[in-house]
Amino acid sequence: MTPWTAVPLPPPPPPLVLAACASDPVRTRGRLVPEAESATRTAFQRDRDRIIHCGAFRRLQYKTQVFVYHEGENYRTRLTHSLEVAQIARSIARVLGLNEDLAEALALAHDLGHTCFGHAGEMALKACMAPHRGFDHNAQSLRILTKLEHRYAAFDGLNLTWESLEGLVKHNGPLTGPGNTEPLPLAIQEYAGTHDLELNTYAGPEAQVAALSDDIAYNAHDIDDGLRAGLFTEDDLRDVPLAGPVFAAVAAKHPGLDRGRLIHESVRRIINAMVADLCAEAARRFEEDRPGSVDDVRAMGRPLVAFSDAMRTHDQGFKAFLFPNMYRHHRVNRMTSKARRVVRDLFDLLLAEPILLPSGWAERARAAEDDTTKRARVVADYIAGMTDRFALDEHARLFDPTVKP
Repeated sequence: MTPWTAVPLPPPPPPLVLAACASDPVRTRGRLVPEAESATRTAFQRDRDRIIHCGAFRRLQYKTQVFVYHEGENYRTRLTHSLEVAQIARSIARVLGLNEDLAEALALAHDLGHTCFGHAGEMALKACMAPHRGFDHNAQSLRILTKLEHRYAAFDGLNLTWESLEGLVKHNGPLTGPGNTEPLPLAIQEYAGTHDLELNTYAGPEAQVAALSDDIAYNAHDIDDGLRAGLFTEDDLRDVPLAGPVFAAVAAKHPGLDRGRLIHESVRRIINAMVADLCAEAARRFEEDRPGSVDDVRAMGRPLVAFSDAMRTHDQGFKAFLFPNMYRHHRVNRMTSKARRVVRDLFDLLLAEPILLPSGWAERARAAEDDTTKRARVVADYIAGMTDRFALDEHARLFDPTVKP
């Protein structure tokens, strides 16, 4: 296996100097509901602040990343994961001369639509909603940001800028056009009918940065959490591309280093290697394609921000290792099985007896009483917003006769 060597990051651009293709808050396409601009913050800074202050963001503290909250306090949650993604995205955006505030806002918002119990909860809710036009966590994020958050007097949702909503929806690439055979999730279909997010194009460069920052963060911290949880060992990583050489290099340079420091030092080097590669490849594409505006980036037939071919192979190697050794580890499988049952039980009962919903939710369900699909969407919104702890408590209140309702 090729030895790992550190790749130095290119120097950041001078402060406040943006690349020609960066998203400029002065030229934002605006908000669905017009608002006066802030005297102290740019449009994208306001988007970031609204996300941080919303209820859905706070609830990420008790939503599973891989381990349910009661497994231990030192493992990542959706909240700590989102903060790590935001830090990486902001650093990359600064190096590339992109808008840091927009990249940060998108990173902070990218997991708002995830259900309780992580991917296990999402798969269960997706199965429950299959007869009712489906469930998708990215579309649920859009519902939260445009409909479900009730904080402002003049509108539902957070009324974010067009650029933030576009970046959230399209961070993984175009949703319509050549090569896209999957039907659009319902929430995206509905919103696109009132606010055109140009679903056939790529998102702006800041959204592309946020998407790959997500990959960097969860590859690195899932290795960290998996090692600390005892799901696998450093020796198991020996043949994993990038990870194996990095751990070997740290152990060789610091013989006798205690295990906690060995893990942390290795993980930080993995993050640095992936960030450096992404910045170098993006800089190469900047030079090759020379986009003169953010709209030029959207019109490109490929992403502007990407890993090199070699790092993409490493990224696939991480996923190939983590899937059987962490995401399908028997300890994780057992909690996954419980989570599926909790979500299915809650959905079936609340759809059949919506009067059991809290008052505000029950009123929404009554308004859709003659339409099972609409009522199912209300139930799905309620369950998707639950934290792990609340879902377990709600299940006990509804199914355990010894627990007060």
